[in-house]
Amino acid sequence: MLKKTISAIALIIGLAGFNKAHADEGLVSFKQLSLDTALELAHTTLKNCRENGYQVAVAVVDRMGNLQVNIRDQLAGAHTTETAYRKAWTAVNFRSSTMEMSKLTKTGESQWGIRFVDKALMAGGGLIVEAAGSIVAGIGVSGAPGGDLDENCAKVGIESIIDQLEF
Repeated sequence: MLKKTISAIALIIGLAGFNKAHADEGLVSFKQLSLDTALELAHTTLKNCRENGYQVAVAVVDRMGNLQVNIRDQLAGAHTTETAYRKAWTAVNFRSSTMEMSKLTKTGESQWGIRFVDKALMAGGGLIVEAAGSIVAGIGVSGAPGGDLDENCAKVGIESIIDQLEF
């Protein structure tokens, strides 16, 4: 009788562990920037662009492409807020810098059709933000006189928060 009771308890415990393990397989966990860190990233990026004489907009999106922060300097063009957002969205959704995407999607290249994806913008200035090998956000900058300069501002912003992202 004791042997059967112990076996039954072991079976119940085993099944409980199986159900927990099975439930964990049905869920996904991930990290993304806190709002405070996203704000710091955007602000530092904007500040760096200002120091270089550029009036820009900066957008930060979460790892899914949802907008977290969008700021525009007072003299940046009206189009820059949307452009910055689309650059950030493109970077996270294609897991690449938009500068690189602009090269890969030129007319005649095998991936040129990606340019027709709604919201995608293949212009320099969008970067992914990574921590521990995972994408945690995207940043887009628009308004400097060239996508390479937008991207440089974004890189400075990312470098300013990288210590907070190591987990």
